[in-house]
Amino acid sequence: MSELAELSAEDTKLVTLARAARARTGAAQGAAVRDSDGRTYAAATVALPSLSLSALQAAVAAAVSSGAGGLEAAAVVGDPPQDEAGRALVAELAPGAPLHAAGPDGRLIAFP
Repeated sequence: MSELAELSAEDTKLVTLARAARARTGAAQGAAVRDSDGRTYAAATVALPSLSLSALQAAVAAAVSSGAGGLEAAAVVGDPPQDEAGRALVAELAPGAPLHAAGPDGRLIAFP
């Protein structure tokens, strides 16, 4: 486990944005990604009868649909922040990008 102080300012911002997206909607998860141009995208879990996306999937989709050519980093917040499909999506777009996981309190945890 790491502390937020160990993250770069940019990665700490991702955790903060993910927490805010989760809190704003009351969703199970919040996520944020930073693209290769430094732009950030945040999203929360989408749970509709006709569409289900994890927060990480939604954040990556927002980045890609906005023209992002790649990702630098990602963060997901939840309890627990399990998301195999989202992890695979980040790995597909950016194999070396760090993926930070945090509990609802923002404290970093190991990604399950």
